Amino acid sequence: MMISYADSALSVLPPLLAITLAIFTRKVLLSLGVGILLGALLLTDFSMIGSGEYLANTVSQLVWKDAALNSWNVYILGFLIVLGMITALITVSGSARAFADWAKLHIRNKRDAKLMTMFLGCVVFIDDYFNSLVVGSISRPITDRYHISRAKLAYILDSTAAPVCVISPVSSWGAYIIALIGGILTAHGFADAGHLSVFVQMIPMNFYAVFSLLLLLCVAAFSLDVGPMRQHELNALRGNLFDETKGQPPGATTDLPEADTGKVIGLFLPIAILVFATVYFMVSSGADSLAASELPFSVLGAFENTDVSSSLFFGSLVGFIATVGLAIQQKVEWSMLVKGMVVGARSMLPAIYILLFAWTIASVIGQLETGKYMASLATDNIPFALLPAVLFVLAGVTAFSTGTSWGTFGIMLPIAADMAMGSDSSMMLPMLAAVLSGAVFGDHCSPISDTTILSSTGASCHHIDHVVTQLPYALITAFISIVGYTVLGFTGSLMAGLISCSVLFVISIVILHFWAKK
Repeated sequence: MMISYADSALSVLPPLLAITLAIFTRKVLLSLGVGILLGALLLTDFSMIGSGEYLANTVSQLVWKDAALNSWNVYILGFLIVLGMITALITVSGSARAFADWAKLHIRNKRDAKLMTMFLGCVVFIDDYFNSLVVGSISRPITDRYHISRAKLAYILDSTAAPVCVISPVSSWGAYIIALIGGILTAHGFADAGHLSVFVQMIPMNFYAVFSLLLLLCVAAFSLDVGPMRQHELNALRGNLFDETKGQPPGATTDLPEADTGKVIGLFLPIAILVFATVYFMVSSGADSLAASELPFSVLGAFENTDVSSSLFFGSLVGFIATVGLAIQQKVEWSMLVKGMVVGARSMLPAIYILLFAWTIASVIGQLETGKYMASLATDNIPFALLPAVLFVLAGVTAFSTGTSWGTFGIMLPIAADMAMGSDSSMMLPMLAAVLSGAVFGDHCSPISDTTILSSTGASCHHIDHVVTQLPYALITAFISIVGYTVLGFTGSLMAGLISCSVLFVISIVILHFWAKK
């Protein structure tokens, strides 16, 4: 029998212990394992046999659930493995080196390399997983060439993944949020409100996403390297792109031979095919879902109903076939191709292990109802003007503790809407935007977030190094956002909130500039 902890602070203990251990020990799998074990013990009233049975059932459900394959997880793992093979084959074919040589003539310095990566991250906005892994594969040869640390690359990937997706209506995130908000608005009597137009209205209210992108632009353009990031960048200048004392990071394919016949098209064409194939499968699966429900087709409707994981997997298979075909056309030896496939698949194993542990603790946290407990902290005793800022913080803490933005959206958005309707319905959109903003902030900071894990993988950076180096920038943007939501709450003016954020942002950039130059 499972014990409920929905109203207990004990529900926070397993994720808190896992996160604290991960930060201090730098051993992610061990830390997640301890958090999982504590959660299982809490749920079974510290029964060893019960805990063992619960863990066996939970782990098995990662692959086989409700008498059927757990397609979401399996497809995501398959996507990782196939993308690892594609990356390795691009290296083996010599295309990555050819691209680096080409970029050396067109990308003149470190700043251009960082801005190029940020630009690609903003362009590839259909899904955060896709963004982190694909843009990382494209950019890594260039950032390595200009001695940009893998931690900096991971920061760029992470800060253009969720922030771009959460404000882009034509993305897996945008479609999911629009569907959630549509249901909330209809439930509160706003059935005539255009769900897409409401989403667009909320974009400038999403302070964390907007200002994290602006901060990233300034960090990339002006080398505002502070805290742990500064040390990683100094090490990169000496040729140490990552901490070699910790071994090879996920996604690393350094022991591969490279053909001399590589061409730039061998990198760009497979990635382009991968992107277009993935978009095709996303629209196609969404269209099938709409047809099954007898609903008219629309692009937005297709994205709302798409099967993201299968689209990523099948899109990657098409990209893999194209990569192999181009490598053969470039006369790469079969022995090199086979080695590339094996090494590429193996390079993704560390990321897969972390993801499996992260999914397991997410399941445990779900059983403990940690998210509901965090949401319940928003009491009626808080002044209404402070609610946008309070919701931002609570959503951030919830996403940090649970490692999921989407789960936080599902829990906190209805609560925010109910609170707005009970006080001032004109503040509904700012309060909903505060939840979206806070969830992305918490997701950015959490070591158990799958988006954070895959950003580390895409950059081939040690996971905790990415978490620690990104944290100062995330906290700066969070502080700016809290002030903005406080001003918005007291004035009821979006413009006043944006102006206060902008002033603080400029002050922060000046301080970071002087700090980085010390």
